[in-house]
Amino acid sequence: MKQLTTLSRWLFGLVFIFSGFVKGIDPHGLEYKLVDYLNAAGLTALTPLALVASWLLPFAEFFIGATLLLCVRIRISSLFGLIFMAFFTPFTLYVALRNPVTDCGCFGDALVITNWETFFKNILLSAMILLVFLRRKAIEPAFLAKWRPYRLTLLTTLYAGFVIWSAWYEPVFDFRPYKMGVNIPAGMKMPPGMKGDEYSNTFLYRNKKSNEVKKFTDKNYPWQDTLNWKFESMGEAILVKKGYTPPIHDFQIRTAPGDDVTSFFFADDKPTFFLIAPNLQKSSLRNQGKINGLAVWARFSGYKFVCLTSTTGKYLEDFKMEAKPTYDFLFCDEVTLKTILRSNPGLLYLKSGTILGKWSHNALPSTEEMTRILGKVTK
Repeated sequence: MKQLTTLSRWLFGLVFIFSGFVKGIDPHGLEYKLVDYLNAAGLTALTPLALVASWLLPFAEFFIGATLLLCVRIRISSLFGLIFMAFFTPFTLYVALRNPVTDCGCFGDALVITNWETFFKNILLSAMILLVFLRRKAIEPAFLAKWRPYRLTLLTTLYAGFVIWSAWYEPVFDFRPYKMGVNIPAGMKMPPGMKGDEYSNTFLYRNKKSNEVKKFTDKNYPWQDTLNWKFESMGEAILVKKGYTPPIHDFQIRTAPGDDVTSFFFADDKPTFFLIAPNLQKSSLRNQGKINGLAVWARFSGYKFVCLTSTTGKYLEDFKMEAKPTYDFLFCDEVTLKTILRSNPGLLYLKSGTILGKWSHNALPSTEEMTRILGKVTK
């Protein structure tokens, strides 16, 4: 029993440290996920709390995991771990049953698992922490007992450093589909031999004699029997079999009228710069002068520089009046833009569709630095 208790403490601690770390270095990503949860539950009034929770929740996980792993204040840490699981295990059961979001986000973008996998994972973790809690009085540190507080302080300090750096710039470890070195067109392709999702279509036909509306599938709909049936409408497509989904499946650049111009930016082998601004209403203007300068430099150097945003209409015009941008605007899905860069705005550098540079608006390069970067890349 002692060995099982020790193993449970170690595994629970490591899982919590990993979960807290990968979410902690991407607080904005967790914020977006929490907002999805709150919107799905109809609790939109609580969305302002998502940002605070995106900082506190990963820290709580990391700290509980670290104290359990290092055997610091084991009685209190095991109690908090048990309380943590007592809340999240029923919650993940609700998520698995109702499926308000397809990805729980418990391991950020580092490890995506289904809602049911999350629930069963929490069942196992609950059993582990319950065992640790019940045997908490018998647990003693195996080695270097007097150095436990110092190791915990060091571990927590390193965690805080990674989190602050990632929040100010970009996540120090990037697990997203749009990481450095990724070729976006290649990431959108279906690999040979792989199939996408399979759907069953439904059709609504009205019987001309009885006036009854009946639902048919794509295997038996009476499209040839025009004497007895009249087509009414298409029903909702039903997912029959889940297939392969390319890591990048929602990247599309559109003009204001709605024309798809994505391929235009991948065909050119010259450097292309996208200013990523998911929501211009919330976009920081602190470095707007530097952004305008980079846009002018890019244009005179013969490079494309375009802002990708989801903001349209009056809000876009208000932004133009205030920021006096020296670049044009094209449009992309807001969720996609938030996935590409967490910074609002941020700068993306591509060449032939390959991502070669990503910068937060807090760390934008100067035109001189950008010239040196392009020189190194193109050699």
